[in-house]
Amino acid sequence: MSAATFAAPLLAAILLLSGASVPAAAQGLPGLGGGPNPVEVNADQAIEWHQDVRAYVARGNASAKRNDSTVFADVLTAYYREVPGKGNEVFQLLAEGNVRIVSPTQEVFGERGVYDVDKQVAVVTGRNLKMVTRTDIVTARDTLEYYEAKNLTVARGDAVAVRIANGDRLRADILIGQLKKMPDGSSQMERIDGAGSVVVTTATDVALSDKLVYSVADETAVLLGNVKITRNDNQLNGEAAEMNMRTKVNRVIAGPATGGRVMGLLVPGQEPGAPGAASASAQPGAKPAPKP
Repeated sequence: MSAATFAAPLLAAILLLSGASVPAAAQGLPGLGGGPNPVEVNADQAIEWHQDVRAYVARGNASAKRNDSTVFADVLTAYYREVPGKGNEVFQLLAEGNVRIVSPTQEVFGERGVYDVDKQVAVVTGRNLKMVTRTDIVTARDTLEYYEAKNLTVARGDAVAVRIANGDRLRADILIGQLKKMPDGSSQMERIDGAGSVVVTTATDVALSDKLVYSVADETAVLLGNVKITRNDNQLNGEAAEMNMRTKVNRVIAGPATGGRVMGLLVPGQEPGAPGAASASAQPGAKPAPKP
């Protein structure tokens, strides 16, 4: 996985309407002022102001573009509230139907996107959830989420992150990406945590575990709980393991749950594949494990 995996913000384009200045296509719609850069709103059918429900609606192949990011949907809706002494303020943004969010670094696909301005939380739901970056593809069954204040992205439900160049993949019930703000204002991925039914797949190995901690800079996955690593028919079992995705070297670690030992199955006469190694930790009673 690369730093682009789970690149933030997941729903940056949905923020286009929040505090944006009034676009030419939406002149006369109050409450969209305040931002330094204009937002261009387009729709095939109509751009509406619903005073009864305090909402602005763009219908029919709608798009909202600000700077170099754009959100597309069948319908775009911005809900606002009246703030004494400040005028109107957008508090929720909604994209519905064929949602596509495009920025220079990524595209996000889904059926429905919601951004809560107060909580700074964005959620995309629907079938065929997908985020595509220059180097990675992330999919999920339930939601793709972005927590702006916490610098977290979450792929929930059979979540999979695939490296386009080599096919290496991380899979878990939930994948959580921890981001770091850079001096230029961009975000960089530092770490990915996985929980539930973890599967790490490379060209040579398949590993199973309960939990995962992946260091982006080191390209190293730490597996925790009921670890099984297989290469062809060779298998190593332990309580924890390290998989270096760059060097293809694996290290399986013994612990109390495995009786202080690493267990392995080495099939005679079988070519183990690409270079790699595995070893038990230096714990009392542990013996060197076979190299897969």
